[in-house]
Amino acid sequence: MIRSGIGYDIHRFSDGLKLILGGLEIAHARGLEGHSDADVLSHAIADALLGAIGAGDIGQHFPNTDESIRGISSMEILKRVGNLLAEKNARVVNVDATVIAEAPKLTPHASAMRQNIAAAIGISESDVSVKATTNEKLGPIGQGEGIAAIAIATVELE
Repeated sequence: MIRSGIGYDIHRFSDGLKLILGGLEIAHARGLEGHSDADVLSHAIADALLGAIGAGDIGQHFPNTDESIRGISSMEILKRVGNLLAEKNARVVNVDATVIAEAPKLTPHASAMRQNIAAAIGISESDVSVKATTNEKLGPIGQGEGIAAIAIATVELE
């Protein structure tokens, strides 16, 4: 059986933090605020994968009230989600994600992000797509207040 899931995440910028996207530290004046490393790309992908197997969302599995996971790497979150998929006999067919941000420019980093994501969930880099777009200066994202990401994942259940 083939199933798909959709994920979305958004985080606001904050001074004094590192910007992590797709498990990669990207040079930028500000980072994203969150309980974990605030990697919106990886969080959207985790939600898409969880949705595809009917396992709820990232907040249920990694609640922001759990101090034991404060600052957790989103690559670790993806690995744990990958383990949940394996428990359900689900194989990831592909992941397609888009990051929405006015800055920084992300296209030069897409290949490295794809590699990190693929390694974390145990699939081929060719089965991961990472794209970037702007919000055309509209709304909070367009005004540079944060970054959002949306993802779809397709899995095959055995």
